[in-house]
Amino acid sequence: MIANPVFRYRMLTLAEGWSFVLLLVFGSLLSRVSDIDLVMPLGAIHGALFVLLCVATLFIRRRLGWGFGMTLVALAAAVVPLAPFVLHRVKRDDLLAAERAAQPVAA
Repeated sequence: MIANPVFRYRMLTLAEGWSFVLLLVFGSLLSRVSDIDLVMPLGAIHGALFVLLCVATLFIRRRLGWGFGMTLVALAAAVVPLAPFVLHRVKRDDLLAAERAAQPVAA
């Protein structure tokens, strides 16, 4: 399952979305109300996941049958808070169908 590129893309979408939420909630909020500063480590993790998601979107778009417009929407969703979760929910059936199609058939 982990070898499946569509599965990896789905998990990367969720990981990037959660990293953004953690950065906004824990990084920003915690640094304002205490001496704990998590912005730098959480920001680095989120930045790496963001870049990976953008590259993965460009690689997976053809397998998912996405045109220029849908690819642009997927890339824009990586920038807007909580949008990766919305994209994941809206495209869930298409992603799961592509994931099943990419699975090797067991003999």
